[in-house]
Amino acid sequence: MLAWKIAPALAMGNTVVLKPAEYTPLTALMFAELSQQAGLPPGVLNILTGAGAVGEAIVRHPDVDKIAFTGSTEVGRAIRKATAGSGKALTLELGGKSPYIVFDDADLDSAVEGLVDAIWFNGGQVCCAGSRLLVQEGIADRFTAKLKARMAGLRLGDPLDKCIDIGAVVDPVQHDRIAGLVATAPPGQVFQPDLDLPQAGCFFPPTLITGLDTAHPLMQEEIFGPVLVATTFRTPAEAVALANNTRYGLAASVWSENVNLALDVAPKLAAGVVWVNGTNMFDAAAGFGGVRESGFGREGGREGLRAYTRPVTPATPPGIPLPYPNPASPVAAAMDRTAKMYVGGKQARPDGGNARPVWGPDGALLGAAGIGNRKDIRNAVEAARNALGGWGRASGHLRAQILYYIAENLSARADEFAGRLRALTGTGPTEAEAEVAAAIDRLFTYAAWADKLDGAAKPVPLRGIALALHEPVGVIGALCPAEAPLLGLVACMAPALAMGNACVLVPSAPFPLAATDFYQVLDTSDLPGGVANIVTGDPGELGPVLAAHLDVDAVWNCADPALDTALEDASAGNLKRCWTGGNPLTAGARDLLDAATEVKAVWVPYGEG
Repeated sequence: MLAWKIAPALAMGNTVVLKPAEYTPLTALMFAELSQQAGLPPGVLNILTGAGAVGEAIVRHPDVDKIAFTGSTEVGRAIRKATAGSGKALTLELGGKSPYIVFDDADLDSAVEGLVDAIWFNGGQVCCAGSRLLVQEGIADRFTAKLKARMAGLRLGDPLDKCIDIGAVVDPVQHDRIAGLVATAPPGQVFQPDLDLPQAGCFFPPTLITGLDTAHPLMQEEIFGPVLVATTFRTPAEAVALANNTRYGLAASVWSENVNLALDVAPKLAAGVVWVNGTNMFDAAAGFGGVRESGFGREGGREGLRAYTRPVTPATPPGIPLPYPNPASPVAAAMDRTAKMYVGGKQARPDGGNARPVWGPDGALLGAAGIGNRKDIRNAVEAARNALGGWGRASGHLRAQILYYIAENLSARADEFAGRLRALTGTGPTEAEAEVAAAIDRLFTYAAWADKLDGAAKPVPLRGIALALHEPVGVIGALCPAEAPLLGLVACMAPALAMGNACVLVPSAPFPLAATDFYQVLDTSDLPGGVANIVTGDPGELGPVLAAHLDVDAVWNCADPALDTALEDASAGNLKRCWTGGNPLTAGARDLLDAATEVKAVWVPYGEG
């Protein structure tokens, strides 16, 4: 853990203040001595030991630019709240309840040995421990019998003795917590082999608990000890559903001699790392990290290095124009036109039935825009979630073709949109035409990226292959820049769609009619309903609703930096990713694409011996 943090930080030119875990400071202090011997300049690496208050002081210190934390989800959530609005970069590698899936064609003896390493390595005190055994029903009895026999041969004692399998729990408090959780299991479902426990030390016997309902706390909560819970499944689809039935998403193991089956299941698992016919494989070349409440960001790989860098050019904050006020002598339009929301591929009236007039700089009434509320966001997120599966699984080539089609259809109506921008913002013809052209260019650019920002085969020391697969983040809620009503919307939407995400877009608050015109382009461009949803209204009201929504996977604030604190604080509920402090109008394409992408490491060893 220490090396995972320090090495990339120093490699990219940073200085480091490291606080080791309260119960395990000695290795960090020894590392400090090694750093001195290696000639590391004074002040480049600093190590502070102590309790949680020390870590809290580091997190809150104004001169700390990035926090990289490994630990419990509860503490990670507290750090997310503490850093909200501070501008500090943040990566979190948190808890897990990792599934260990054994299919009926697996090498059962190898799977048992792998399971010993998965759950009883380090006494189960590993965030990626394979603590949930999912075994196919037809082999469950045979596999469990083999597992119990192997458990009976495990040796407990001094972990520095290479003949020992399981060491002590780190502290009596944790020992008592483990015992308390195991005590909640129904009678007759707990197996502990008859082993001699050392008299001194916090030793807890290896434990197998079977027959639990999937909603039981032991199946859902991280125990962080030598305790394995188990259940069965019948089909691969059921295995995936059970594996993903958790708020965590750190790691998973899949055991099958059918590589087609294993590589079909691996991408479907909500996990940042998937090991095929193995477990606990790590290397600095391959990224490691989680999704959901297992945190965000990666340790290792190029993505891990990028986490310790920032753009050379500081982000340009978005401008925040105000809507034109109700004029003293309004010029009413010939027809009252109220634009609707765009939800699930259809125009939708605002839930509250409220709208506000949109005035031009010359006092002309250009129409009315709906005022979205919490229920409109709810409906849009539901539509995006329903559309995500098909869109996320679509090929990059298909997504590119649809983005090209959107660009072509916008180009065919360029004069109309330029006229709308002039009427809304009062800009001149040249500036309006330039914004439309820039929006078309962004669509073409991200269409070109859609099938080119692919994964990689990592050079790990393994007879096999480690794949870095690029996957969509999921449902992205984006507050679009106000000063460029068309370009700002496209600049947020295009990279998200290119990488397979579905999105809920809150367009420019003062000039929303450019966005409500734009959904007519989406309607004619073969974009599946629900992939892009538009809810007009005040980003200050709608943004925190998006950030708090448990079915939103990321939130981008490109509207108003003053909202960063509220959005990042609200995002701590499910620890969604936040992209704040940037401006899609000036940011590099790769920065936006990275914000729209998750990297999953899939390890596939091969060979007969």
